[in-house]
Amino acid sequence: MIIDLPSTTTSALNKKLVEIREQGGQVALGRVLTLVIVADDDAKLEDAIEAANDASREHPSRVIVVAKGARTAAPRIDGQIRVGGDAGASEVIVLRLYGPLASQGQSAVVPLLLPDAPIVTWWPGAGPKAPAEDPLGQLAQRRITDSAAEKSPIRALTTRAKAYVEGDTDLAWTRLTHWRAQLVSALDLPPYEEVLGATVTGEADSPSTELLAGWLAEYLKVPVHRVKSSSAQGIISVKLERKSGAIELSRPDGRVGALTQPGQPQRRISLQRRTNPDCLVEELRRLDPDEVYEASLHGLHKIAPNAPKAAAPKAAEPKAAASKAAAPKAAAKRKAAEKSAS
Repeated sequence: MIIDLPSTTTSALNKKLVEIREQGGQVALGRVLTLVIVADDDAKLEDAIEAANDASREHPSRVIVVAKGARTAAPRIDGQIRVGGDAGASEVIVLRLYGPLASQGQSAVVPLLLPDAPIVTWWPGAGPKAPAEDPLGQLAQRRITDSAAEKSPIRALTTRAKAYVEGDTDLAWTRLTHWRAQLVSALDLPPYEEVLGATVTGEADSPSTELLAGWLAEYLKVPVHRVKSSSAQGIISVKLERKSGAIELSRPDGRVGALTQPGQPQRRISLQRRTNPDCLVEELRRLDPDEVYEASLHGLHKIAPNAPKAAAPKAAEPKAAASKAAAPKAAAKRKAAEKSAS
């Protein structure tokens, strides 16, 4: 059921929620948290709401969507309440904010928060540089961003790494869970040797590839090279060098991975790119700080640069030729100078 309340107030929305609960038995006390979604009012907004609905089947919650509309419009709030089949196992409140109110999301959200329930804020699209300093981020115990959704993913990841505060996380990190699990499992098999170095290959602007390289650099304490490629999306392969041979996990097609180890048959593994609902479900399972994610952010600056390209031979030839041509002239000048001096 979807109920629209155009040009409304938060008081009117709260009153309508109470009325719906009394009539239909929607009980807010069964909600385990409040999920605040912050996004622009565009075509991608429904995808974020659908992801929250899917996640609510594991984490029943009140979902408050702050949809920022046109900043040049007259100030108003268009409200919408979704319950039942249109809201999964949650109740969804959509706040479309226009004009100056578009930047006042915190004031609109606070009256609608569930009492004594944890708060998680999620930016499915472009998010703030420092989530913990954002007004809506300050309300939350957990703040979820997605560097992959930014115009400059690597720059966004690097900026947020500098501004990291306990409780911050990124869906680019959550997408690595299966990769990390497979690599750890491979290292648990004999021979039990130290890793001497690692190479991580992936799309040039893939923040997940950067975080995977940072994770390996931080925990293995070995040189980790990051190779950029345009042949596929996301992470393509990880290679761990050991004395007896390399462990290699590759996923060129974005769906099925192949794990290769010395003395072991090649194994095919499902490594399909994870969806936003899957990642959101995982992130909502914990409300405490993610220390491994924090450590991986620290490891970003430990990623070893690739070896510089060798100088092109053609560029050196003219220089050498010029030196040879100049040698006879220099000798002639020296002889003339000696003759005049004598």
